Amino acid sequence: MSEIKLDNERLDALQEVTHQYYIHEININNGLVADKTEPGTPASIAATGMALATVPIHVERDPAQREMWAEHIRARLRFFWQSPQGTEPDATGYKGFYYHFLDMQTGRRAWDCELSTVDSAFLLAGILTAGWYFDRDSEVEREIRTLAEALYRRADWRWAQNGRATVTHGWKPETGFLPYRYEGYDEALLLYVLGLGSPTYSLPEESYAAWASSYEWKSVYGYEYLYSGPLFTHQLSHLWLDLRGIQDAFMRDHGIDYFENTRRATYVHQQYAIRNPLQFEGYNDRCWGITASNGPGWVTRRIKGVQRQFFDYVARGAPYGPDDGTIAPWVVVASLPFAPEIVAPTIEQFSQMDLGMLEPYGFKSTFNLTFEAGGNCRCWVSPWHFGIDQGPIILMIENYRTGLLWNVMRRCPYIVSGLRRAGFRGGWL
Repeated sequence: MSEIKLDNERLDALQEVTHQYYIHEININNGLVADKTEPGTPASIAATGMALATVPIHVERDPAQREMWAEHIRARLRFFWQSPQGTEPDATGYKGFYYHFLDMQTGRRAWDCELSTVDSAFLLAGILTAGWYFDRDSEVEREIRTLAEALYRRADWRWAQNGRATVTHGWKPETGFLPYRYEGYDEALLLYVLGLGSPTYSLPEESYAAWASSYEWKSVYGYEYLYSGPLFTHQLSHLWLDLRGIQDAFMRDHGIDYFENTRRATYVHQQYAIRNPLQFEGYNDRCWGITASNGPGWVTRRIKGVQRQFFDYVARGAPYGPDDGTIAPWVVVASLPFAPEIVAPTIEQFSQMDLGMLEPYGFKSTFNLTFEAGGNCRCWVSPWHFGIDQGPIILMIENYRTGLLWNVMRRCPYIVSGLRRAGFRGGWL
């Protein structure tokens, strides 16, 4: 395979069109970002945090807009500081955490969703990004820093443990804590680092050790790595954490770091598509990338003599499944810093398909070539864009090109403290 390199112009265009989601699918009065483009959808606090984290990219591109963006950020942080926190079922949050979904207009809890610890972590990471990027001695930027610290310090991570070592998935005012906990390797690395770094209600160090004790080291297709099936779980903490060359106890024992681990996981996903054990249409070395995502729906079809079961939203993973032939372009782009040599050709392949790379918000969330449907490519393509899919594209392209988000967060003492209390050593630490 000849090497394909993405030029800056192509990356600029993909970043810009993807960011249009955060420009248009937002309530400018409170900064809440819609979960997806389906009409009537509520806001996602994770997508809102990712949108906050993209702002430094715009300021770096056009420094003349710094004051304008600072005003926007201050308004967003004021909303979260002033929004109701309490046990009322329609509050915005409780104990410094926030409900997974919020009403776009009122900012209060949507549906009967949970107070989400990991989605709150993504929101707080975006808030800290703003706090440590806007570092000038102006009234607006001073207030941004004050609000960012106050919002982060308010989160009660000890409460979220609910009496045990690991952190719960969340809480509901009607029924209390959810029965699930963050155990086993996944995107919760960021959550534990933020919890350990808190100067107010910090997690104990044994909490991280308890989480890491549930890891699974596997050998797949000749790659030895810390296993997690969906590709996004290997990526999202890296949006903010520069894990190159630093190791916790687990990674020291295995002689690699989390960056290399994600590189290996990326290759496993490509190799899974090349091997294509379930014989889905289109899988190859330039068409791969499965993760937690939406799909064609809960339906069974006989296709070319094979009975196929398709899914709606499910945590698809490789190599052990579940898998129904649904590919997520965004999760491939988010692998750019880890394995550009296999990501670039795949982006190029996706750009030649009818996936809306340049309009209205960049690549569609997912597609499935096995599930026949209408449209130019005669396959199923997600009708929606999702807010949490847009952020990783924008932020990982930037980390690949300039390391901007990593550099900002390396200056944040709470991130540094959290990594050190988790046992990370070496490299830039």
